[in-house]
Amino acid sequence: MMMAAVKDVERHQQSMLAKVEKKALLWLAAQMPAWINSDHLTALGFLAQCAAGVGYMMSSRNMLWLHGVNLLLILNWFGDSLDGTLARHRNRLRPRYGFYVDHICDTFGGLFLMGGLALSGLMSPGIAWGMLIAFYLISIQVYLATFSIGQFKLSHGFFGPTEIRVLLIVGNLALFKYKRVHLAGSEFFLFDVGGTIAIIGMLGMAVWASIVNTRTLYQMERLD
Repeated sequence: MMMAAVKDVERHQQSMLAKVEKKALLWLAAQMPAWINSDHLTALGFLAQCAAGVGYMMSSRNMLWLHGVNLLLILNWFGDSLDGTLARHRNRLRPRYGFYVDHICDTFGGLFLMGGLALSGLMSPGIAWGMLIAFYLISIQVYLATFSIGQFKLSHGFFGPTEIRVLLIVGNLALFKYKRVHLAGSEFFLFDVGGTIAIIGMLGMAVWASIVNTRTLYQMERLD
């Protein structure tokens, strides 16, 4: 089976903050000391995401842990977003290694983060696990498209990983005042409402992308 080489994959990033983020990452990459490399940043991003999950779990005892979660989400952005930029800036690219390590870290990091939310008392466990499943589905779709079509989409519509982190940080701050909300005469966790919207959005994007990519591949490999 013919697969796209990772180094030849076309990257797509069209989220709301993409342009500002790119400028910031290029500046940060130029400031990085020589002893810091991409592996250090990947490890930082992964450990920060896992620790954020622990922070969510600890917030069931004290809501002040949410401030720590916000700091860890920023560190996760720093490490996870800058590792590839630093490699490109220094021309120290390892496409297959970088792709695999980055995304296997996202896989386990997502498990820790959603697991922490499930144990936080801030979100119903079913919603947390539903978000994890939806995240895995959209990730699988992205990985398959990367190697079968040669397009690696870092964002869907106006949303990407950075925008999701921003929404989580804003949501964490809102929890200090609005842990529960009233809708249609019923009371819900604020994060249950947000989580349900996220699940619907991710599933919708995964289904739509699957249809578009299937059509694209069918046209690329027509038998008639």
